[in-house]
Formats: sequence, structure tokens, C-alpha cells
Amino acid sequence: MTPFGSAVRFVLFVNGLLLLVLATAMVVPMLVDLGMANADWWAFAGSAGVCSFIGAALALSCRGLSDRLNARAGYLLTVSAWVLVSLFGSLPLYFSSLGLTFTDAYFETMSALTTTGSTVLSGLDDMAPGLLLWRSLMQWIGGVGIVVMAMMLLPMLRVGGMQLFRTESSDISGKPVARVVHMAALTVMVYVGLSVLCAIGYDLAGMGSFDAINHAMATIATGGYSTKDASMGYFNSVPIEIVGIVFMAAGALPLIFYAHLFTKGSRAFFQERQVVVFLGVLTGAVLLMTAWNVDANHMPLWHALRVSAFNVTSVLTDTGFATTDFGAWGSFATGLFFMLMIIGGCAGSTAGGIKIFRWQILWGGLVRQLRQMVRPNQILLTRYAGHAVDDQTILGVRNFFFIYMMTLLVLSVAVMATGPDFLSAITLVAQGMANAGPGLGTLGGPSGNFEALSDPTKWVLIGAMLLGRLELMTVYVLFIAEYWRD
Repeated sequence: MTPFGSAVRFVLFVNGLLLLVLATAMVVPMLVDLGMANADWWAFAGSAGVCSFIGAALALSCRGLSDRLNARAGYLLTVSAWVLVSLFGSLPLYFSSLGLTFTDAYFETMSALTTTGSTVLSGLDDMAPGLLLWRSLMQWIGGVGIVVMAMMLLPMLRVGGMQLFRTESSDISGKPVARVVHMAALTVMVYVGLSVLCAIGYDLAGMGSFDAINHAMATIATGGYSTKDASMGYFNSVPIEIVGIVFMAAGALPLIFYAHLFTKGSRAFFQERQVVVFLGVLTGAVLLMTAWNVDANHMPLWHALRVSAFNVTSVLTDTGFATTDFGAWGSFATGLFFMLMIIGGCAGSTAGGIKIFRWQILWGGLVRQLRQMVRPNQILLTRYAGHAVDDQTILGVRNFFFIYMMTLLVLSVAVMATGPDFLSAITLVAQGMANAGPGLGTLGGPSGNFEALSDPTKWVLIGAMLLGRLELMTVYVLFIAEYWRD
């Protein structure tokens, strides 16, 4: 078998295992609906059976392969996993009593697994508990999958400057599976721990246990699916909002950072520069939005601080929860939220967007170039977290910015061709690529959902969600002829 053939078989093997995990996860909402005497339990049972059969067939037919992963297989694995798992994950929604079309079921599932949080569903307050739990569970599964990919695959694949995070624990090229499993296990332990703490926090703050579990999974995954049509605004509770702010921010920090914090103490905080910058941006944006709401929207200071803190945190972390229609706060708020949406959280977190570290690298490269113009004979370095950044990494980040903006523009034009106005189109695509949830225009804003969009628009946004979640280059490399040649 050719090397590329072996890579494809390895990808099929892993996808088979992922489908088996997905089938196991479907049992949980099935039991919930069965216990509540809800007829949708059979949709989960049948879907789990299909996933189990196909997953087992793939895993068994491709087992016994090498325990090493190369870059070529990594690209295909990353893309195929999200496409395939989204396809099979949509089956319970498609076969349920909701009566969704395949487009809507796939849109909802892709939004969940990419932790975007855009939804085509309404009537959540009265929806069957199993379906609500499935949406939250898919976001939670997608969130941990994203972190594992970001910390172990993307550094090896050198995607958009992610090689900065290539360490002994993340460099899995030619290394035994045991080391990868150890790193993944540590990440999952932190992720589960944060989820449990968040659920306890919501429960103590006054949410019911079922709502607390669902919102905790969506919060740590920075996904934003709620069990209520009014999102977090339904609860109208300061303690609940404080818990949400704390854990949305926690989900936007690198999960491995918590392990370092436990072993190194406060030194880990100052060594992780993107964490310091992220928290600085968050604080500054909250204060700025509070001042705007006091001055322009004539809100009392306490109320302005409350709504600004929660909704700014939700937008910057690309979570997608909302307590009010912040789209009505005026043009300045819309512009600031658009910027925050694209900035995003930290690398190695569940948050979307361009990521803080890339802005740091781009800024450092710009400053170096300006200084070089003044002193052309002086050797200057760009530094990140105390280490010199090579020109290849800076070039990778610049290329990422270029392809990100070009993709945003091209997909926005594609959406406009299906009917929406310019502001709605560009914010719909921006929220999709940033995996942020609600848009900022008249369609898909914080006070509505995506149900009214046409099928062509939804498929463009499905592509935007996938591209943004997988860091663009990982997808685009599959479209060059050289990739498919041995």
C-alpha cells in the first residue's frame, strides 16, 4: 500500500472510533427521553445503531495500522472528522419530531460541534429534554475536540503560526500514541473539571439542575446553546450572569494553562502572554462599552456595567449567550462587537476568532518593520513570550490574516447573492467564521435566530463555520492537487 493509502486508512480508522464515541453519547439523551416518555427516544436509538454499525465497520476494517501520525494524514483527519461527525450527529435531529429539513439538521449540528451557537430552532422552552441535552452535549464534545486538535495537531501542521505551541507534548509527529494519549487525558481532565464547577456554580446561583448542566456544557465549550429562547436573559439573575462571565472567560483561556497554573503557580500566569493580553482586552472592552451605554443609551451605571460585562464577555469569547438585544445599542456598539468577535480568545481554548496570539505576532512584526525602516542595518527580533519568533512563523500569521479576510469577503458576497443586505451578510459570515453565535444585523441577531435564512445561505454559513473552526488552511490544503499525489 502507498504511503498516502496508509494515511487514508488511518483516517478512516480514527473516524470509525469517533463515530463509536458519538453513538455512545447518543445513549444519554435517549435514556432521558425514554425516562420522560418522549417519543423522540427512538430517533436517538436508531441513530446510535447506524453510528455504531458504520463506526465499527470502519474501525475494524482499518485497525492494526501504525501508531504514528504524519502531517498529511493530519489535514484529512481534521476536516473529515468534523464533516463526518456532523453528518451522523444530525441524524437524531432529522428523525425527531421537530420536522427539520436535512439542511436545518446539519446546520444545527455543525453549529454545535464547531461551538458556534447559531440556531435554527425556536420554542426551546417547551422542547423535549433529550433534544436540548443533545445540542448541549454536541457542543461539549466539539469543544474538547477543538482543544485537542489545537494543541496536538495544528502545531505539528504549522497552521497559521501555531508552531509557536509546538512542544514535547504537542509534537506528535513520529512519537508514540501513549504520549499523545497522556496529553489528551490531561486536557480532558481540566475540561471536565471546569464543566463540573460551572454546573455547580449555575445550580447554586439559582438555575435548575437540568438547565445548569446544559448551560455549563455550552459555557465551557464557549458554544452558547441555551435551553431558552431568550438565552441567559430568561433567568434575569445577577449571580447566574456572574457565573457565566467567569466560566466563559475560563473557557477562552488555554486549557493546558490550568495545568501549568497548578504546577507553577503565579509564574504560569505571567509566562502565558496571551492570557494577560486577553484579560486586558476583555477588561478594556467592558469598561468602554459601559461608558458608551451610560452616555449614549442613558443606562444607570450599575445596569450598564451588568449588561456590558456579560455580553462583551460572550462576544469576545465567541460564546453566543445574550441577556439583551445588544444589536440595539447603536453603531459604536455594533462596530466594537464586530471587532471583538473577530479577535477571539486564546490558542488552545474552545473560543473562536483569529486568536489573541496572532494579533500579538502581527503587531510585533509590524513594529519590527517600522523600526527596521529607521535603522536598516540593525538586526531586530520579534519576540513572543520571551522567545524570538522566526520569519517563517510571522509569514504564516500574515498569510493566515490574508486568507481569513479574503474568505470573509468572498463568503459575504456569496451570502449577499442569496438575498441578505450587506451588514447582515458580513456579520453572518463573520460570526460563522469566528464561531460566535448571533450576528449583528437584522438577520440572525441576538434577538432572533437563523430559521428564516434560505437553504443556500445556510450552506454558505455551514462552510464558514467549518473553515473558521479548522483554521482555514487545514481545509484549503485539501484543494491543491499536490496533496492527493503520492
